[in-house]
Amino acid sequence: MKRFLICTSLLLAFAAHAKLPVPVLTDEAKAKAAEAAAKTAHGNKVASFQLCRSMDRAASHYFKTASASGKSVKAAQAAPACVDPGPFVPPAAAAKS
Repeated sequence: MKRFLICTSLLLAFAAHAKLPVPVLTDEAKAKAAEAAAKTAHGNKVASFQLCRSMDRAASHYFKTASASGKSVKAAQAAPACVDPGPFVPPAAAAKS
């Protein structure tokens, strides 16, 4: 009985979902979506920058403490410098400048 109710409810849910109309995006909605995507991309760049800085600090601390304790330390691998993404600039403002 439970199996029948679950199957019936799933069937009705899928049928209701299939009948929903596709939303039409206005230019304003597209602009908001583009800005949200730009904010997300900038947030990811900031997170990568912060991760890079923390990894650099951890590595420098390791090399400092390891050499102070007398351990032999191999030279660090060359890594690209951390690039600060700067403050967020909305796409509309970037297009105007």
